[in-house]
Amino acid sequence: MDVTARRAFAPNWQGRAALAALALYCAYAVSQLDISGGRLATGLGEGARFLARMWPPNFERWDTLVEGMVESLQIAVLSSAAGILLSLPLGLMAARNLAPWWLSGPTRGFVAICRSLHYVIVAILFVKAVGFGALAGVAALTVASMGFIAKLFAEAIEEISMKQVEAVRATGAGPFAVLLYGVLPQVASRFIGFCIYQLDSNLRNSTLVGIVGAGGIGGTLFAAFKRFDYDFVAAILLTIIALIFLAEIVSARVRKALQ
Repeated sequence: MDVTARRAFAPNWQGRAALAALALYCAYAVSQLDISGGRLATGLGEGARFLARMWPPNFERWDTLVEGMVESLQIAVLSSAAGILLSLPLGLMAARNLAPWWLSGPTRGFVAICRSLHYVIVAILFVKAVGFGALAGVAALTVASMGFIAKLFAEAIEEISMKQVEAVRATGAGPFAVLLYGVLPQVASRFIGFCIYQLDSNLRNSTLVGIVGAGGIGGTLFAAFKRFDYDFVAAILLTIIALIFLAEIVSARVRKALQ
């Protein structure tokens, strides 16, 4: 009887070829983008001098700082609430195990469009449409929230057990009762987690949309950069970091309480 000798760990030539191609492309991209160690060393030195100019932080204009942070918080809360409310029907219509193909397909396409553009780009579009201010920021982050929550909500619905849904339907319940008693109990905890995460994300994002004129602390930060007021920039950045840390603590406790 012939015994064919086989290696215990045969080499994966396709994987090695893919890694080699990736390495070659990275080397090509570095050469095209003019990335060099000399530029990196120069940048580190300039960065150290820039950080030195930011110290110590200047909190004398605390009223302007508080006003911008409050506006960013309002933008985050309003955009999260609007995005969550709009994502509920979108997620249900995008779920392929509940909605027919002619409804789930276009809905998924709309959700993909909401998710395809970065929220800063969407904020620029809304600034051009409705003008400078918090309204553009709320609208931009609402679109971003819809793209994120509706997609995850639809995927969560597609993973539910249809036995519970069929059991509710067998009682003669209508479509709304089926959703209320057969679908939502299976995805409620995950949906709450999605909402908490999106609120946390919008709180961070609301500090950036102001850079393009969509309200919030971002506008104050950008104005301070243009005035070379770096000590006030440091105060703004430290305040943003503190707010994000506080939001992380609160969201973690809320998640723990809901488990």
